[in-house]
Amino acid sequence: MYAVIKTGGKQYRVSPGDVLKVETLTAEVGTSINFEEVLMISDGEKLTVGTPLVASAKVAATVIAHGRAKKVEIIKFRRRKHHQKRTGHRQNFTQVQIQNINGKGKPEKVMAPKTEEVIAEAKEASLVASKSTAQKPVAKKTASKAKASEKKPAAKKPVAKKEAVEKKTVTKKATTKKASPKKSNTKDDLTKIEGVGPKAAEALTAAGLATFADVSKSTPTKIKKILDDSEGKFAAMDPGTWPKQAELAASEKWDELKKWQDDMDGGVEK
Repeated sequence: MYAVIKTGGKQYRVSPGDVLKVETLTAEVGTSINFEEVLMISDGEKLTVGTPLVASAKVAATVIAHGRAKKVEIIKFRRRKHHQKRTGHRQNFTQVQIQNINGKGKPEKVMAPKTEEVIAEAKEASLVASKSTAQKPVAKKTASKAKASEKKPAAKKPVAKKEAVEKKTVTKKATTKKASPKKSNTKDDLTKIEGVGPKAAEALTAAGLATFADVSKSTPTKIKKILDDSEGKFAAMDPGTWPKQAELAASEKWDELKKWQDDMDGGVEK
């Protein structure tokens, strides 16, 4: 004997004794409920199909527990735009056991419903576990701080007044030197060049190619050598189009540059 019921906007094929998870219900754990939206009933010999519901048909069930499903991770990213967003979702559900259909049929095994005390104990255990895991790294940090304090040298003796005066004069001279005017080199956002990431931009800036004009005057071979000599992992990068892109950026031809970049894949022409 089985029936097809509708609850939470979904349909389920159930028989006495079945345990299933449905959309969240307001009933408490251990209470009995009736599913009155019955679409079809079969007793093995006769099949009754509702139009759309079977008149005066009921499916009795018992609420076993309320819970949440496993987390579904959602990742959104935009290609070549350095944009990534990660979120998650856990769907609430109610677990029920079907008892009978129109008063007929009995489950072979009746499951004991999880009471609120059992659920509360499980929540407390999860909270204790989360607190213990959160406190572990703190203990490591305190231990590392204690080791660092042990390794610290003994406190130095107070310095004589003459040495203090000499140090002050030295610091004043140093500050006057720092205050001397320097020519500030303007920098451009080199990541606007298709294929250039933040690390590659730092490597180019350190090599003296800080502006679009500097990159446009260079050659792909020179740029490749700069990337190879730097500490980053740039072996897979192809700077063949970088000087031309920099030239368009330096002349502020952004529309033309964007149209060309749309036809590229990681800074390389398709």
